[in-house]
Amino acid sequence: MEYRQLGRSGLKISTVTMGTMTIGGGGKFAQVGDVGVTDARRYVDLCLDAGVNLIDTADIYSTGTCEEIIGEVLGGKRKNGVLIATKARFSMGPGPNDGGLSRHHLISACEASLKRLKTDVIDLYQVHEWDGQTPLEETMEALDTLVGQGKARYIGCSNYSGWHIMKALGISAQEHRQRFVSQQIHYTLEAREAEYELIPISIDQGLGILVWSPLAGGLLSGKHRRGQAPEGTRQLAGWNEPPIRDEERLWKIVDMLVAIAAERNVSAAQVALAWLIGRKAVTSVIIGGRTEAQFRDNLAAANLKLTDEERQLLDAVSLPPVLYPYWHQLWTAKDRLGEADLSLLGPHV
Repeated sequence: MEYRQLGRSGLKISTVTMGTMTIGGGGKFAQVGDVGVTDARRYVDLCLDAGVNLIDTADIYSTGTCEEIIGEVLGGKRKNGVLIATKARFSMGPGPNDGGLSRHHLISACEASLKRLKTDVIDLYQVHEWDGQTPLEETMEALDTLVGQGKARYIGCSNYSGWHIMKALGISAQEHRQRFVSQQIHYTLEAREAEYELIPISIDQGLGILVWSPLAGGLLSGKHRRGQAPEGTRQLAGWNEPPIRDEERLWKIVDMLVAIAAERNVSAAQVALAWLIGRKAVTSVIIGGRTEAQFRDNLAAANLKLTDEERQLLDAVSLPPVLYPYWHQLWTAKDRLGEADLSLLGPHV
C-alpha cells in the first residue's frame, strides 16, 4: 500500500480508503447496503490488514447508525493507527437547525459524531456539501473553532464547486483560519467533469483529493454490460447516482475496462480503480462493498499499475469534448504556460 500526503498537510493516507455507506442500512441507504456490526468488523480488519489507514463515513449514513457501528467496531481504540474521516451538513432531525453549515449545527454535529464514533477527535472533518444559505465566513469560523478545541485535526470539503472552494480558501487566508486540506469529489472514467476546474484547483492550491463512488455505483465494475444488470445491484434497485448522460459512451468505457482486465487477469473494477489512483492530484479512492469478496477485489487495485498504452486506450473512449473556456484559449495557454505546465488545465490541452 502506498501512502500520500493529504494536500499541503503533513498527514499521510493510504491510496485506498475504506468507505462505509453500505454499513447500517437505514432510510435511503437501505438500497445501498445493510452491513451490520459483525460483517463491518470483518471488513474493517480486512482493510487495515491490507494497509488502509483511513475510514471515511458521514453522520447522514443511515442517520447516525453507520457512525455508531464504526465506533462499536473500533471500540474506542484506534487499531493500527487508523484515521477517521466524517462529514456533516444534511439534516439529522426535524428541527430547523438540525442541518446545514451554520456554526450552531456544525459544532453540535461534530460533538454528536464524536460520541457515536467513541473517539475524542476526528482526523478529517468534512463539510458534505454547501447548504446554499450559510455564509462561508461563518462555516469556516466554525470549522476553525473545532480544530482549536481539539475536536478535529484537519478540515475538508465535499461536493463543492470551484468557486466555493476558492472563496473558502480566500476567507481562510484573509481571516487566518484553518484551510481545507482536501476535497472529496465524484470522479471516474465515466464522469471526468472534475478535470475542468476541481482538479486544476487542487493542483494549484495544494488540496488532496478523495474520490467517492470511484466505480460509479458499480457501473464500472464489469458486472453491468449492455442490456443487462445483475440482480440486487444499486442501479437495478433504483439508486440513480451518478446520472448517465451518454449511455453508449458508458458501454464503450466498460468494454475497454473488461478487455484490459482480461489481458491482465484482473477484474474490470481493479482497472478502473488503478486508473484513478494513477491520476494526477488524486490522493485516495474510497472503496465500499456489501461483501468480503467486493472489498478484497477492490483492495487489490492498490498494487495494480497500468501501462501508458492502457491509459491511452482508456482515454480514447472516455475523454469528454473540450469545453469552454479551453477550446477558445488553447493557443494563448500554450504561449503563456509552456508545454510543461499545460497539465494544470486538464487532460484536453
